[in-house]
Amino acid sequence: MSRNTYYAPQGGHPSQSQLLTGRAVFTEAYAVLPKGVMQDIVTSVLPFWDKTRCWVLARPLSGFAETFSQYIMEVAPGGGSARPELDPDAEGVLFIVEGELQLTLAGTTHIMQPGGYAFIPPATDWSVVNTTGTFVRFHWIRKAYEAVDGIDRPTPLVLNENDIAPSVMPDTDGRWATTRFVDPADVRHDMHVTIVTLQPGAVIPFAETHVMEHGLYVLEGKAVYRLNQDWVEVEAGDFMWLRAFCPQACYAGGPQPFRYLLYKDVNRHMKLSLHPGQR
Repeated sequence: MSRNTYYAPQGGHPSQSQLLTGRAVFTEAYAVLPKGVMQDIVTSVLPFWDKTRCWVLARPLSGFAETFSQYIMEVAPGGGSARPELDPDAEGVLFIVEGELQLTLAGTTHIMQPGGYAFIPPATDWSVVNTTGTFVRFHWIRKAYEAVDGIDRPTPLVLNENDIAPSVMPDTDGRWATTRFVDPADVRHDMHVTIVTLQPGAVIPFAETHVMEHGLYVLEGKAVYRLNQDWVEVEAGDFMWLRAFCPQACYAGGPQPFRYLLYKDVNRHMKLSLHPGQR
C-alpha cells in the first residue's frame, strides 16, 4: 500500500456562478493545464476500453512537444481493456494514483496500487481490469519507441515507488531527490518517467535549459515554477508541458513536499530530418 497521497481528478462540471478566470496557459514554449480544467466536458473515450474515460494532458504537436502523449485514465468497477494499445510501435508507462488495477503483462498478472509503476515495451501483450468496487485512476504515458540496431529492446517492469530509495541530488542536504524506476545508464530505454521530490523551501537553483521535452504532473504539494520568462504558481493536480530548451526552475512551497511525475525523452541521437531519408 502506498505511503504517499497522490492527486487524481474526479471530474464534475463547474456551476454557472463560477468566475471564468483561471490559470490555464498555452504559450510557444510551455503550457499549464490546472486541475480545474479536468472536468467531465473534456474527457475522451478510447477504442476497446470498457467503462473508461480519460483526460488527455499531452499529445504530439508539430513545433511544440513532439515525442509523447499522456492521459489520466479513469476506469470504473468492472471496466478495463483486453486490447488497450493499438500501435505496435508504442511503449508505455502506467502510474497508479488512486485505486487498484489488475495488470496482465507478458503473461504475468500484477495487482497495482497507488505508487505502482509499469513499463510496457512495444509489441507486448497486456491487458487491464478493475476488479474492485471503486474507481481506479492512473497515468498512461505513450511514446513511439526508437529502436537502435545492435541494442536489445527493454523488458517489462512492474515496480512501486515505495520500494525504491530516492537518489538525492548533490549538495542539497536531501532537499531535492529523484525516484528512478530505470537505470539512467540503460540505453535500451529512450524515455524516463521519474518522481521528483522537493522539500518545503527547496529550490531548483538554476534555469535548466535542455533538449529533453517534459511532462510534469504535480502529485502533491505546491510551488512556484519558472517556465521560460514567467513564474507560475502550481499545485497538486496541475500539469505542465514543456517543449525542448524551455528554461525552467522551481521554488517549493509548503507545508508538505512538492512532488511531480516527470516524463523526458533520453538516450537517442537527434533526428536530422523530420522525414528520415530526405535531405
